[in-house]
Amino acid sequence: MNHLLFQVEDRPPLFTTVLLAAQHMLAALGGIIAVPLVVGAALKLPADQIITLINAALLGSGIVTMVQCKGIGPIGIRLPCVMGTSFAFVGAAISIGLEHGVPAILGSSLAASVVMIVGSCFMPKIRKLFPHAVTGVVVTMIGLSLVPVAVDWAAGGHAPGAVYGSPLNLGIAAFVLVTVIMLVQFGKGIVSAAAVVIGMFIGYLLCVSMGMIDFSQVRNAQVFALPQPLHYGMTFPVAGVVAMAIAYLVTMVETTGTFMALGAATETKMRGKTLARGILCDGVGSAFAALLSSPPVSTFAQNVGVVSLTGVASRHVVALTGVMLFLAGLFPILGAVVVTIPQPVLGGAGLMMFAMIISAGVQLLSHVEHTKRNGIIMAVAIGCGLAVTVRPELLSKLPAFVKEVFGSGITVGALVAVALNLVLPERPLELNDDDEEEDVPQAFLTSEREAA
Repeated sequence: MNHLLFQVEDRPPLFTTVLLAAQHMLAALGGIIAVPLVVGAALKLPADQIITLINAALLGSGIVTMVQCKGIGPIGIRLPCVMGTSFAFVGAAISIGLEHGVPAILGSSLAASVVMIVGSCFMPKIRKLFPHAVTGVVVTMIGLSLVPVAVDWAAGGHAPGAVYGSPLNLGIAAFVLVTVIMLVQFGKGIVSAAAVVIGMFIGYLLCVSMGMIDFSQVRNAQVFALPQPLHYGMTFPVAGVVAMAIAYLVTMVETTGTFMALGAATETKMRGKTLARGILCDGVGSAFAALLSSPPVSTFAQNVGVVSLTGVASRHVVALTGVMLFLAGLFPILGAVVVTIPQPVLGGAGLMMFAMIISAGVQLLSHVEHTKRNGIIMAVAIGCGLAVTVRPELLSKLPAFVKEVFGSGITVGALVAVALNLVLPERPLELNDDDEEEDVPQAFLTSEREAA
């Protein structure tokens, strides 16, 4: 049974496409802007340089999103992927920047992107390391790792002056969450498909009526800003390139898991060659972003939740999201308006989106053969991934290299699942007439025979 409102190749009407594309943009924009803000603050950059980083990040994310969705030759997975600056690179970027400055961050990013470009050649082999049990674990861990982010948003965030967990913040988040649920469950057509953006808009109006929105940054924002390629210049310290290469390796694992989740959400089989095109776009896109003076980019997992929730899998919709991100980079005032959205509004919608990724992971796991071996793989991998997610201080006494590699619950869960799948002995699979592979819903089939 098909659960998608729009298939990958569908082209919704123009107004519908614009509304749905804006929905993906709202889900991603905060994450894209947050990375240059965090890095800029840590390096104590002046405000104008931080703004330049933000504009470059939006431009880079927009262009690479279009390429990932539409494809250029062997580059681009041709699925609804939103690209953005990733927090996986923040630790490496700050450590490089404190010692060598922003030029070293960009130069190291450019040089180390070769790791992903070369790694894409091995994706058909890597794909074989992700049978159903491993894929289900990774997809579930993506959702579980994102939910705390949504919870922090719902509580009001940790920004100066924010009252974390205040009844007002939680009430607004709950209002938006209930609104999105009602729109998805009882709305028809475009109302259901655009439930996230409509719910956030209603929540935003509520906050405006309560005087909670500060429009000062909109008034101070530039109307138009030209791209500034190589604005900071580039240097290539060996230690910086190595640190960034490790970050790319971690990101490649996370991105593979995100693509597997996207395959389940869009009812697309993730073959090795398909993954290779997506990873290649991540690598080439990050190199291009560095030339634009932007931090590296990667596929955003949170937008998989939008696809799962709304049933809109059209890559043409998300390609338009790329255009919107590009325009936000050219017209900073547009981004400034979106940034005024209060975090509780984002939290209410985000909780629903990220929980849908968990739901997709649980559905994948439900179709895994119930054996003691598979049970151990799923339990231990999810347990280890959650340990790092809910208690990141667990790694605080370990060397920086270890913290860089194992700092993400998604990466830990994926690596543990892959390792156990390789190490634990496997008995031959015996199917009776009721257990034929064809009985598993098509949306969650990614057979190993077709993986390569």
